[in-house]
Amino acid sequence: MKHKLSILLSLVLTLCLFAGIGSVAYAADAEGGGSQNYPEFGNPTAQYPLGREAKELVEEARRTIAGALGCQPSALHFTSCGTESDNWAIRAAAWQGRHTGRHIITTAVEHSAVLEPCRQLEQEGYEVTYLKPDRTGHISAGQVAEALREDTALVSVMLVNNETGCLFPVADIARLLKERGSRALLHCDAVQGFLKVPCAPAGWGVDLMSLSAHKIGGPKGIGALYVRPDLRNLRPLLAGGGQEEGLRSGTEATAQIAGFAKAVALRQEGLEEKLAHMARIKAYCRERLLSIPGVVPVGGGEAPHILAVSLVGYPSANVINDLGSQGICLSAGSACHRGKASRGYAALGLDKRTAAGVLRLSFGPETTEGDIDALYEALLRHKNTRFSML
Repeated sequence: MKHKLSILLSLVLTLCLFAGIGSVAYAADAEGGGSQNYPEFGNPTAQYPLGREAKELVEEARRTIAGALGCQPSALHFTSCGTESDNWAIRAAAWQGRHTGRHIITTAVEHSAVLEPCRQLEQEGYEVTYLKPDRTGHISAGQVAEALREDTALVSVMLVNNETGCLFPVADIARLLKERGSRALLHCDAVQGFLKVPCAPAGWGVDLMSLSAHKIGGPKGIGALYVRPDLRNLRPLLAGGGQEEGLRSGTEATAQIAGFAKAVALRQEGLEEKLAHMARIKAYCRERLLSIPGVVPVGGGEAPHILAVSLVGYPSANVINDLGSQGICLSAGSACHRGKASRGYAALGLDKRTAAGVLRLSFGPETTEGDIDALYEALLRHKNTRFSML
């Protein structure tokens, strides 16, 4: 029995080493003739050399991203995505402010990653005030001031609305909370704003800020949460091995983290020129599409990378399928809605025909006027060859 157990343990150890689970990672050589070590495969939490090398890659990435955000590297904690960052921030802030009160202020047009945790907290006895935007899609600091109470524990307001491109006055709200002497924590979902509009949590006085890599061309499955350095005893969302200074358990996703940092570095190269280019493309797109009879603007978004319009009376799902078959990708709102009605557009008070025809367009540094011309022609052709269904 002892001999069999020894053989079994040896087999398990061999398999672990071959798979890179142990202290050495091996991978087949591209030419098929051998193997080589991959430092990146080491566990960043481990003490062996490959682990320490992986840890340095993680910390180098943290420094790069923190530099772009204008904060201390130690204030940035990696997560699996923006949704996790939002959930963590809201849950942690509610816990942090449990002695302040059980009132939360947010907007009716936040991403579902904010709205759903707030609704969960409502079921647990919290009261949530949902601020409605005006007809252009904007929220004002004055609305926050009117809703603010002594028992407000959290204010959560996004930086850029993901469906209209409207900028929300996060810096003004931070200033308001400070002037009022409010004990409420301020969380900002900056997933759509990072490296697209001014974004300075440390300078503004924001307590918590959510980020995600894929909105700037990085890999999916990696995000981050900025935590104000002097915000102590933040409650983790995930319990486990205590990675990320004990705040976010789970083996660090080294490859995704490195990809996040690379995307940041690439986006920062000629950033002002890239932002100006996106703004020009957006203006060109708006001018071209609004020249089509029946196309109207939706909201008054200032962000350079998002434009919302409506082909009134023509269901957006039909437009998306038609243009998608021609290689043109657009959406009817947040991709996370997966065809569900948009809360954001509903909050604007659009009439039924306008709301049904809403299209969201997103632009990047690579978008060209030729892309916009192709979109214009395809949308015009759709209108001229299809019947309005509403």
